[in-house]
This record gives sequence, structure tokens and C-alpha cells, in this order.
Amino acid sequence: MIGYTTLGTNDLTRAATFYDPLLALLGQHRLWAYERGIGWGTTADVPSLGVLTPFDGQPATVGNGTMVALVAATPDEVDQVHLLALTLGGQNEGDVGPRGEGFYGGYFRD
Repeated sequence: MIGYTTLGTNDLTRAATFYDPLLALLGQHRLWAYERGIGWGTTADVPSLGVLTPFDGQPATVGNGTMVALVAATPDEVDQVHLLALTLGGQNEGDVGPRGEGFYGGYFRD
């Protein structure tokens, strides 16, 4: 049902510096890039993630309560992604660990 998700940014260069290594760790690469945005994924026929400056020209703002879940193959990969996100300047929004039966996750804000 989901084709892609986009996140707004006010600094595309900084966003690329954050998301390029983070998404590469999950096996994603740039599918497209142009002056307003960048999109990462594996192929164009599966859901992807884009970071763009807002179309209306207004500043991008934080979507409080908005969450995008990135798929990781193992708990170790979750740990690696969370640590890398924090190393790249992200904020910890929830330490990694079990979140109920059969679910392991961590949360960060870019």
C-alpha cells in the first residue's frame, strides 16, 4: 500500500550526510536525487524513503507523533543503525531493546 515516504528538510546536504551512511547500513542506496530532494531504496517498485525541501517553499517542521519504521534484519542491525544515527547527530528517542513479544527496536530523530 505504501509507495514511498518523504520527510521534510531545511538542509538537504546535512540530511544526505545523515541518511546516506545510515540507509547504506540497511542495504539501501540512492534511487534518485535532484535539487530539492533525494530518495533511497532498493528498487523503484518497492517502498522507498525520500528527504525533500517542502514544495510550498515554507520551512520543514517536525511532525510530532509521526514515525517512520526502517526494517532491520536482526537485533544487531537495529543496534548498529541506532548507534550510527546518534553518531551522525540524531537524537535518542528510545533506547534499543525488546518492545514486547518478538519485536526489537530503537528510536531516533534525525
